Amino acid sequence: MIRALLYDPKQQAHTEGGEELIAIWQKSTDAQIWVDFYDEDPLSESQTMQSAFGLHPLAISDAQRTRHPAKIEGFDNNTFILLKGLNAQTTTIEFGTIQIAIFVEDRFLVTRHSGVSISIDKLWTEIRDTKQVSTRGPDGIAMRLTRFVVDRYLPILLDLEQRLEIIESEMIAHPQDTLLFELVEHKSNLKKLRRIMAYHTEVFRRLRSETWPGVGVDRKHEINDVYEQLERATSLASLYHELVSDLQDGYISLASHKLNNIVKLLTIITVIFVPLSFLAGLYGMNFDNIPELHYKYAYYFLLAIMVGVAGCLLYVFKRMKWL
Repeated sequence: MIRALLYDPKQQAHTEGGEELIAIWQKSTDAQIWVDFYDEDPLSESQTMQSAFGLHPLAISDAQRTRHPAKIEGFDNNTFILLKGLNAQTTTIEFGTIQIAIFVEDRFLVTRHSGVSISIDKLWTEIRDTKQVSTRGPDGIAMRLTRFVVDRYLPILLDLEQRLEIIESEMIAHPQDTLLFELVEHKSNLKKLRRIMAYHTEVFRRLRSETWPGVGVDRKHEINDVYEQLERATSLASLYHELVSDLQDGYISLASHKLNNIVKLLTIITVIFVPLSFLAGLYGMNFDNIPELHYKYAYYFLLAIMVGVAGCLLYVFKRMKWL
């Protein structure tokens, strides 16, 4: 699917359509266009990008890959930015990603995404319904799009904070293995998220510190804004990753403590019954010459001795604070 938004700065009017708007844009000297590619045949897509906009084949190849780290690359007249956005189904830290490629030049913005992009759809609707965004030029639209992409990461991180607080409370009150499994999954997702944020931060660090074709110097504040959001997201991801690790260690410590208490109780029971078992075994042997066997009160004496031994051991354990 190819959709396009053509903006005429003279009339300050938008025209929404498809690939046919590219020809109209090419004939104009001052019109601006945003062309969005999604679910298009890769060969046809590549040909259109090269013939209509002169995009580099290697950049197009990177844009069409299903997996590629975020990057930025400058060419003669345009800048290529590749981001990893969240897919449309993501609402929690159990996230999925899509590739979002952005080619920005003075008169055009070309985007390409590997799946449905909420960020692109949101910005597309905003531009279609208002003129203010388009008047800022393709680079202004591109920076606004990057902000939308980054903004989707923050809510899932903030929601995770609330969930971790609940897990901590449940872990103390009713520790269960399912909580540990959930913590392991969160730790894995946060590790992936930190890696994604690290690539994005490097992209915008370079974007704000260097000059790039098609990106005006007046976009400095917008670039800084996105960079600061990325730093915040990176900081939160690192903080929650450490918190999850601490909760894991805490759960394992609680489980070990509980196991130690059980082992201690079983050991005490064993220690108490060992001498009792010895006495029972000794007088349970079938020998005729055991003097006590024929004593009238031998049974009661033996029971008293066994109770006394058990009582003494319990007293000792109590004094040593093992019970």
